[in-house]
Amino acid sequence: MDTGASSAGSPRRADSSDEEIWDLAAANAHAADLLAEGRPADALERFHMVHDRCRALLGGRHPATLTVGGNVAVTTVSAGKRRPGVALLEACVTERAETWGDEDPRTLTARDALAVAHRLAGNVDEAVELSALVTAQRTRVLGPHAPDTLTSRMGLVHAKAAAGDFDEAAAVLAAALVDAELAHGRRHPNTRSLRECGEHLGLLHLDR
Repeated sequence: MDTGASSAGSPRRADSSDEEIWDLAAANAHAADLLAEGRPADALERFHMVHDRCRALLGGRHPATLTVGGNVAVTTVSAGKRRPGVALLEACVTERAETWGDEDPRTLTARDALAVAHRLAGNVDEAVELSALVTAQRTRVLGPHAPDTLTSRMGLVHAKAAAGDFDEAAAVLAAALVDAELAHGRRHPNTRSLRECGEHLGLLHLDR
């Protein structure tokens, strides 16, 4: 969260605003910890509080507000509220694209999350379309070997498999694994995640 925001009021008011921004940053971090601990409902309540205060204090298009809005959307999906989570993520992608551009990495992060949310909600056609789009965009912006690009390529594997297109899923996985191993090695977390994804989907077997 950007703690460089300032208030146009008196010094005392500015100090108060700065202190609240720091408090909101701490609350956002605490909510992230709750989500990591497997407590999405508790995390969601706290993220909503932080988002509401960010909107009031910083405005709807401030980077901090948009970041926390993304946290709200992703956590809504994690809490099992997939349909409203998809709607929130769609709004998040639109806001980020209008604020930062359609291929800004922050917009692509939200679009990747939206693709995953569609897959989890059973919207496989939308998941395949979005996963393919964000994979192409991240490949163009970041390169095919970048960790975020490899994450999107793995998402496309999952989406293709969910749609029943296992041959294409296997082809996407094989290409991604070659790039990951060449760029990062077999022990890199992204390489291992790709191989574990392939094993989970029955597309390959890990060497133990």
